[in-house]
Amino acid sequence: MNISDAKQAAGHGGGAPGPRAAVEAPATVGQPEVAGTALDAGPGSGAAAGAEAGTGPGSGPGSGGRRAALAPVGLVLAGCVSVQFGGALAVNLMPRAGALGVVTLRLLFAAVILLAVCRPRLRGHSRADWGTVVAFGVTLAAMNGLFYQAVARIPLGPAVTLEVLGPLALSVLASRRLVNVVWAGLALCGVFLLGGGGGFGGLDPAGVAFALGAGAMWAVYIVFSARTGRRFPQADGLALAMAVGAVVMLPLGIVESGAKLTVPSTLGLAAAVAVMSSVLPYTLELLALRRLPASTFAVMMSLEPAIAAFAGFLVLDQGLTLLELLAITLVIAASMGAVRTQVGRGKVKTGP
Repeated sequence: MNISDAKQAAGHGGGAPGPRAAVEAPATVGQPEVAGTALDAGPGSGAAAGAEAGTGPGSGPGSGGRRAALAPVGLVLAGCVSVQFGGALAVNLMPRAGALGVVTLRLLFAAVILLAVCRPRLRGHSRADWGTVVAFGVTLAAMNGLFYQAVARIPLGPAVTLEVLGPLALSVLASRRLVNVVWAGLALCGVFLLGGGGGFGGLDPAGVAFALGAGAMWAVYIVFSARTGRRFPQADGLALAMAVGAVVMLPLGIVESGAKLTVPSTLGLAAAVAVMSSVLPYTLELLALRRLPASTFAVMMSLEPAIAAFAGFLVLDQGLTLLELLAITLVIAASMGAVRTQVGRGKVKTGP
């Protein structure tokens, strides 16, 4: 069953034209129906422009296909680096504003920036469109709220290690290709080694539970991010979803932190966290998901624990053991395998 068939069988509808080249996917998993073409990207979007790389003068079919396949991979990697160093900065901000206060300010600043830049159109959308963007916004709020509660209790590296299990589960469930199961399994070994060989017993149980909950919301985020990207042009859907998430978190942040949220220095740091952890990575990932298969995207998310460990080392003075270095090697190997799978698939699609 190809993606167009899965779309109809699952009743997703969708506001974008169907993909020209389909990726094998079961209809029952709810995998984002993403293909490596420009047709699933909104008109004039960066994703569409990247998908058309190699069509101009001086670009051969082989080099153009490789660049088109690598473009969404680069977007995901840039988003990973930005979000993890933003997370490290947020940990330093928590003593001033609390975990929920930091999430509230992060989403508020991100929503204001995206609404000002995108100026999304409010009319002309169906009830299904609005349902999708509201669900995406609630997911954003839940994912961030749970994760920040986790890093307030356990170190950044182990928190992201546990969180990434959600995308890995999606990778296995959403793909029928054996090679993606292999990459997911290798990454799974790495993330458990990064957590101390699977022994998370020394961590705060509440922090572990919050991190696992954030991982579940991360898997849901992948699904709704792709659906939102197809229903709204550019990053309009993301801007609206960020506003929904900010409204959801605002009462919780006020209850926890109150007047601490209005301190100028706190507001300045929160604005930086918003750009690094929300605006930049979410926009890059949304654009990437329009052309990157969900299973490949989910395995690439295994880079998050490795990047988080380095961010913790550089920003928070959290050292790396030999076991953690071995884990990072396994995680990077899995992500490299996922990249090679994506590039190879791009070659097949653009070949004669």
